[in-house]
Amino acid sequence: MAELNIAIAGDLHDQWDRSDHDVLDRIRPDALLLVGDFSDGKSRIPELLATLELPLACVLGNHDAGKDGSGRTLRHQLELLGDRHCGWGLRELRPPGLAVVGARPGTAGGGYHLSKAVRAVYGPVGLQESAERISRAALSADPQLPLVLLAHSGPSGLGTQVDDLCARDWKAPACDWGDQDLALAVDQIRRRRPLPLVIFGHMHHALCHHQGERLSFRRDAQGTAFLNTASVPRHGVDQQGRALRHFSWVVFDDNGDLRHISHRWYGVDGALHYEQTLWRAALPAAGVLSPC
Repeated sequence: MAELNIAIAGDLHDQWDRSDHDVLDRIRPDALLLVGDFSDGKSRIPELLATLELPLACVLGNHDAGKDGSGRTLRHQLELLGDRHCGWGLRELRPPGLAVVGARPGTAGGGYHLSKAVRAVYGPVGLQESAERISRAALSADPQLPLVLLAHSGPSGLGTQVDDLCARDWKAPACDWGDQDLALAVDQIRRRRPLPLVIFGHMHHALCHHQGERLSFRRDAQGTAFLNTASVPRHGVDQQGRALRHFSWVVFDDNGDLRHISHRWYGVDGALHYEQTLWRAALPAAGVLSPC
């Protein structure tokens, strides 16, 4: 397989329009992933996403049900997205050759809790069953494809300090606000196959109460990278007056190995104006032969 470039849109919060499509047309990623919180249950963004020819996968967040606990709004979002939504399931993108497994849809983090809307649509799914749905989907994926877990909220276990990837920042004391079912699923999957990347959002990069910026990347001892993509607002303007669009960016090499992770801010003309490189795989040392 060829090198694989993936664009990820963090929490949209209604900031998605034709300019984002224009940027994607110019930067030409191989796939687009979205972590949810499109808007508060409105249909505009799912309808726009349906017009994209780019291979994409998404999972819905807690805001996507609006304030409708009956499940009708959430169900309508799911109908609009169709098989692009992979919550609790597997979506294999061919092309370009990527296995995407969605975590629990509609989560607001905080351990394990099903909202009224999620319960109305999916039923009373328990913590263990949720973890098993995620891990079963992952273990059914083609082992030749790179595997990505796509979640709205990240897993528990990534830290308790206020600026950690999934820590609570709006209320003291700071604590781990990640999802326990996703953490269980990550553990179950890694016993059976490699898991290079877990992508999520929900916990915005800018901390509440002017506490600074959140850490957005971690790679653990088992080689799994955890990427928080929630740069909110993702539409902005720089000091030169240029409109900016944020995407996180991930590169897999032609062997399916993770090579590069960054946050990028593009102009609406597709020009890359700013890049924050979070991780880059080490190159082989000079004089060391790599297998062909």
